[in-house]
Amino acid sequence: MTQTETWRQFNKGESIGERGSESGIIIREEEHDDGARVTLERGGYNPFSITCGIYGLMVHTAFFSSENDAQKAFEQMKAEIENILRLIPLADDSEADAKSDVVSKAIAALVSKF
Repeated sequence: MTQTETWRQFNKGESIGERGSESGIIIREEEHDDGARVTLERGGYNPFSITCGIYGLMVHTAFFSSENDAQKAFEQMKAEIENILRLIPLADDSEADAKSDVVSKAIAALVSKF
């Protein structure tokens, strides 16, 4: 599975140009088939912001001073979120508790990186 197969424009691109959660204008927004989203905004509270989340699990926002840095981080966040999604155990997994600890550590690493 590649990122192009699992990431799609959120809401068919209808959110582009709308206000985002950081009061900026959404310039890029993608959703993963397995339940995650990454949103890039220009303006608002900061020059650029990215809000990423895994539905029902976590949300994180990072801030950038240049669009180039934000675009690079957007791609990096997508890759890291995709890796985290692969780690999430199924509810009936007998090793779910141990795997959940690995997921928590991966999320903490993402947050500390961005």
